[in-house]
Amino acid sequence: MKAIAVKPRHPNSVHLAELPKPRVSDVPNGRGVLVRVLKVGVDATDREINDGLYGNPPPGYDFLVLGHESFGIVEEVGPSVRHVKPGDYVTCTVRRPGTSIFDRIGRSDITSEETYYERGINLLHGYLTEYYVDDSEFVVRVPPALKHLGVLSEPMSVADKAIQQVYEAQKRLLVWEPKIAYVTGAGQIGLLVTLILRLRGVEVFTIARGTKPSLKAEIAEAYGATYVSTQSMSLTELAKHTGKPDLIIEATGNSAIAFEAMSVLGHNGAIVWTSITGGQRKVEVHTDSINLNWVLGNKLLLGSVNANYRHFESGISDLAQGEIFYPGVTQRILTTPVNGLDNYQEMMRQLVDSKEALKVYVNVAEG
Repeated sequence: MKAIAVKPRHPNSVHLAELPKPRVSDVPNGRGVLVRVLKVGVDATDREINDGLYGNPPPGYDFLVLGHESFGIVEEVGPSVRHVKPGDYVTCTVRRPGTSIFDRIGRSDITSEETYYERGINLLHGYLTEYYVDDSEFVVRVPPALKHLGVLSEPMSVADKAIQQVYEAQKRLLVWEPKIAYVTGAGQIGLLVTLILRLRGVEVFTIARGTKPSLKAEIAEAYGATYVSTQSMSLTELAKHTGKPDLIIEATGNSAIAFEAMSVLGHNGAIVWTSITGGQRKVEVHTDSINLNWVLGNKLLLGSVNANYRHFESGISDLAQGEIFYPGVTQRILTTPVNGLDNYQEMMRQLVDSKEALKVYVNVAEG
């Protein structure tokens, strides 16, 4: 069967590879689930792996199949599988357990091991192929009514985890009810975070570089947020206008913005960094001021990455609520379909060059 793959650490090596079709029996103890792939989302991670920045192939291979944002339909299940059946729509988690205590209790998303296993990213093939098999432990049902948004399940799980984690961490304050939140970045994660916070009743300011009118601004404001362009107003100016935010979710991939946000956060507030910044950028940071204000202000900085099964479930639930409160809005994130695995060059071109592509995804099969 076909698969879109790269040779990790070899820049611009994306190509079409061949793999044998997997079988349910590949997973021991009757726990296998065979999934026919329908759609796979791609993002900056896939682009950076193709740039040769990171990633490793599975043992015995010199290539890595890309794609960690899956959506498909169950074709066959092993005799021990109970929670999904043939014909169900499903997504699948990304990281697989190692041996740390966190991995053993189902929290591989916060593994303490240096070596981690992620489908389509590190040491495990991804989902940009025709079929995959996985343990039912990692397979998550998607309601048929959400099939049009199923390919957003993985990024939504990441957004949902970030929000869940910060609310959990802020229990340190005993009472914490954020009223104002800044979301820096209006890519898919920023917009999905905007949706989740609006569902929680928070006043949200979604902040990005682009000016209005734009699709990103339209989506943010359709969720009931206020869109702010940094070309017209800095974070510092915005904080003077709105009051300092209780919560900032950073999703720009820009380290300068990540550190600038530290200077505008309100007392007892929290920042969650969700973006990963590569490169060697250096910026001047007013460290004395930040240190003083953060200590005296009881402020929290939290890093959040990846997601586990429960985050996928809660993310899918929030997608469903989003359709009730803001019907048709989330689907507008899905801007850029690429039809077929054979069009891997077009997929990568859209990821690298397109200024209009908010979300690129590959239509692998009908279903």
